[in-house]
Amino acid sequence: MPELPEVETVRRGLEPAMVGARFASVRLNRPNLRFPFPARFAERLTGETVTSLSRRAKYLVADLTSGESLVMHLGMSGRFDVRLPDGRTVSPGDFYLEGAQGQAKHDHVAFALSNGAAVTYNDARRFGFMDLVPTADLASCRHFAGMGIEPLGNALSGESIAALFSGKRTPLKAALLDQRLIAGLGNIYVCEALHRARLHPEAPAGSLADAAGRPTAKARTLATVIRDVLTEAVAAGGSTLRDYVHTDGSAGAFQHAFRVYDREGLACTARGCRGVVRRLVQSGRSTFYCETCQPR
Repeated sequence: MPELPEVETVRRGLEPAMVGARFASVRLNRPNLRFPFPARFAERLTGETVTSLSRRAKYLVADLTSGESLVMHLGMSGRFDVRLPDGRTVSPGDFYLEGAQGQAKHDHVAFALSNGAAVTYNDARRFGFMDLVPTADLASCRHFAGMGIEPLGNALSGESIAALFSGKRTPLKAALLDQRLIAGLGNIYVCEALHRARLHPEAPAGSLADAAGRPTAKARTLATVIRDVLTEAVAAGGSTLRDYVHTDGSAGAFQHAFRVYDREGLACTARGCRGVVRRLVQSGRSTFYCETCQPR
């Protein structure tokens, strides 16, 4: 499943094509994805202009002139194919798209935009979905109500981690994956961040706060490395695992920088460390860590 860096990469790719453009037409090739489309979905979008395109956790949110927002989730295999009228292709940062790698039979939603761009949503497994929500109600809607702080930006700090984790005996990795605490963190990047912070994934989450609830030095380090890992992954275009690719059909590159994820039995890459990457299962998910760098 695409994690936060992959979704942010898609957002940055779509933004120049969609923001400021009007939906000239909307075509649905089926009545549902993971869930049925909202009532009159195509009609409510047609004629409206996208005023902004943002990301909340692993969701894309397009604000519209109608006062509604288009909420989109990529699920396991969702991707966007954007074709520009002149066929230009540029590197990430300038946008283009030349065609997704998905088969045409999985093209489920087609947006024709007033600037001549065509945006197609392709999803072989159909675990993604789209919804329309009043923009004023986004924070309290079913998708975002109770969602935690964003891990990129100023909300995440040693202080906020201590406040969120204080008193919790939950394993640290499980706490970091709890979307009610910190929104958007996924398995890959939590493994990588814990390794950089030299924290054991089974350590009690509450150990990052002292008896008075203040952040420990490890809490401050963890906040810093989480931002670092996510920022580096976004810059690399995310990670390509299984069937995820970018909006331009190219593969992400951050998987080549993994220090522990999916490296069971291999030597730890930390300077001076002679440890070996181990794997354990937490809540049905594989956790990768170095027992030397990340002692209990």
